[in-house]
Amino acid sequence: MGSRTVVADVADELARRVAAGEYQPGELMPSVRQVAEEFEMNRATAQLTLGRLESYGFVEARRGKGFTIREVRAAGGLDVYRHLFRFSIPMPEVAIEMFRDIVEVERGIVMDALLSYTGLAHGVAAAAGVDLAELKTEVDALETLARLDVPDYRRILAIEIGVVRKLLVALESSMQRAILNSIGEMVLEVPEAVDAYFAGAADLHVLVWRALIAVWESESGPTPAQLALFEDLFGMYHNKVVARFEELLDAAGEAEEVHAATA
Repeated sequence: MGSRTVVADVADELARRVAAGEYQPGELMPSVRQVAEEFEMNRATAQLTLGRLESYGFVEARRGKGFTIREVRAAGGLDVYRHLFRFSIPMPEVAIEMFRDIVEVERGIVMDALLSYTGLAHGVAAAAGVDLAELKTEVDALETLARLDVPDYRRILAIEIGVVRKLLVALESSMQRAILNSIGEMVLEVPEAVDAYFAGAADLHVLVWRALIAVWESESGPTPAQLALFEDLFGMYHNKVVARFEELLDAAGEAEEVHAATA
């Protein structure tokens, strides 16, 4: 096993301990010597490991003291949140709370983007640089993936994020785009989160995009009734996404308990 893999694996284990509260904010991390001894590595590799943990944003180096654990939940930015979410998956209560927040923020950004773009006049939308024919091609690709015997959920979700990103570019919503990009990274790194976004059939995602394109092509904008229906459906969908994530983590936990009992 190469040292690079060892560094990644041990840094992930230390990050998991921080996420789980085994190491408390303000405390000193185990020293280079202690990490080297516990994980049977040389001190140079242990130093690299703690450096990687610092790059995650979980600790900060203090001259003459070592590495101090940061208050990652209160002080961490989006990149720290991304790592924290990934390392929280073995702790369902924490992971579910974080995922609910992720879904809520993502929902707001996507809803605003879709409704704002739908409300643009056709000529304005075209001038903003979003090619309707190109969007149709993206949705065709979604449909092809959705109809596979085993749909590639990760690829479908990545394409959808890409489409919303294009709309945000057209709307000149740079901050929302940056946040959406970070959310995309968070979700796409966690298989359970990806699967949760398909609490309903993948075909439903395609149908929503087809309906939106039909509204854009009509050049009349959505009616108040259509807007209300769309918002209700979007809300119900995201509630199902969170519920599905809870089910997946519960199932994973039960499987782990069975495995431990039979080992």
